[in-house]
Amino acid sequence: MKRALITGITGQDGSYLAEFLLGKGYKVFGLERRVSSKRRDNVRHLEDRVSFLSGDMLDQTSLIQAIQEAEPDEVYNLAAQSFVGESWRQPTYTGDVTGLGVARILGAIRTVNPKIRFYQGSSSEMFGATKEVPQTEKTSFYPRSPYGVAKLYGHWITVNYRESYGIFTCSGICFNHESPRRGLEFVTRKITDAVARIKFGRQDQLLLGNMDAHRDWGFAGDYVEAMWLMLQQDQPDDYVVATGETHSIQEWLERAFSCAGLDWRKYVVANTAENIRPAEVSFLVGDATKARNTLGWRPNINFSALVKMMVDADLERLGKR
Repeated sequence: MKRALITGITGQDGSYLAEFLLGKGYKVFGLERRVSSKRRDNVRHLEDRVSFLSGDMLDQTSLIQAIQEAEPDEVYNLAAQSFVGESWRQPTYTGDVTGLGVARILGAIRTVNPKIRFYQGSSSEMFGATKEVPQTEKTSFYPRSPYGVAKLYGHWITVNYRESYGIFTCSGICFNHESPRRGLEFVTRKITDAVARIKFGRQDQLLLGNMDAHRDWGFAGDYVEAMWLMLQQDQPDDYVVATGETHSIQEWLERAFSCAGLDWRKYVVANTAENIRPAEVSFLVGDATKARNTLGWRPNINFSALVKMMVDADLERLGKR
């Protein structure tokens, strides 16, 4: 039985990855911070199948202890301060957790067992304002947020440990991936939650920022398979994980309201000051040819199905209250 340790297991990606690995017969360990109130909503259904360990991306000693206890064959680092908007309000904290946290866990792996295979959750936000379309593994990086900058450090330190110490490290440069488990602070879930609330008469307006930004959106449940596949290869490498399609926030909005039989123009106020970011990334779309050819990976859920999945889930959730 293979053993895996997942940081950020209580988040969207961590929960889907835990399900996936359990389905593959893994013994799964999940790292969670030492807090009085555990936030396990996404993994509540897995509590009897996952072993939870205390640890903190700010504390290397705790990471060493977690790795010693789990004795994993694979470590998947999905822990981060992952909300781009919040990174401007907490740039140093974002850098410490999302960036330096990667160095800490790589250092812990090197200390405990350098044969452990390591996956780093990199982000398309590292590309930022790049002029190349679509973005590939060879596209230059130009991050436009403290989050993107922190992710870039995590990405390069992962490459550095591979080249310096021979550790099997891979980075998945994942483009936006969503699901009903996405946090309410993210624009996709903010929209689908608002659609459900408006449908049930619990909200009458939705305030948004720039609706012209384009993103390559996929389903998180598809993307975790690519993460696993990277660590099953003979040689470590980095891969873009994306659908190859881009859609604007307005397209997401239109589709979401349409799923509930609503006209978005009656409820949405755009470009509100509190929702405009200091620096915007206007257009991202990934080329996952390398992942397709080397890993045999392809996304299964398309844009329309993803939006409908999330709207339906929020309608069902709020309809039960």
